[in-house]
Amino acid sequence: MEEHLMKILMIGDSYVGKSAFVNRYVNGNFECPKCTIGVDFSVKVLQWSEKEKVRLQLWDTAGQERISMMRVYYKGALGCVVMFDVTNSSSFQHCLNWKQDLDNHAMLPNGDSIPCILLANKCDLPERTVSADRIDKFSKANGFVTWMETSVKENTNIGESMRRLVQEIMSVRSCLDPLHTRRQVTVNLQLDSEVDNSRRRGCC
Repeated sequence: MEEHLMKILMIGDSYVGKSAFVNRYVNGNFECPKCTIGVDFSVKVLQWSEKEKVRLQLWDTAGQERISMMRVYYKGALGCVVMFDVTNSSSFQHCLNWKQDLDNHAMLPNGDSIPCILLANKCDLPERTVSADRIDKFSKANGFVTWMETSVKENTNIGESMRRLVQEIMSVRSCLDPLHTRRQVTVNLQLDSEVDNSRRRGCC
């Protein structure tokens, strides 16, 4: 069984739901955790195909600072999630700064930006301040792979968004690595194929 190791970053302002998203994705439950101090480190293993597993290292950081220890945080990252709160327009406006920081600190071996998706979280709440059309234009203009609305509370697009990011990382790696171009990567993740959930903590 071949195993792919992928370091995934979770970035965005504080209180947009990054830690709750990771907890829902890794452990399958909804909690409102305390604000992250430093860095949380979680692991999720996916059965990607009959012969391949993907081990995701999810790095969730406090959003108060953009981020003084970025060299360590960004080093080796293969993908990223930028998250904002659809009821908080300033958290959406700050996504440009987060994406610029990402592009300045994390690059693929060929110099391109690492795959990044934009998540519009808390879509279950009625007091929305950022329109879908505005998000779509921003996503396309700033090099995101895609964007999705998510709700950690309602478990909306949690697994789907991460599968989309992993799919893009696998596609990029197959283009950069000649060994991967010789085989077809089967992309057929189902929720019940996600296995071996574990959670670890780290500090900065």
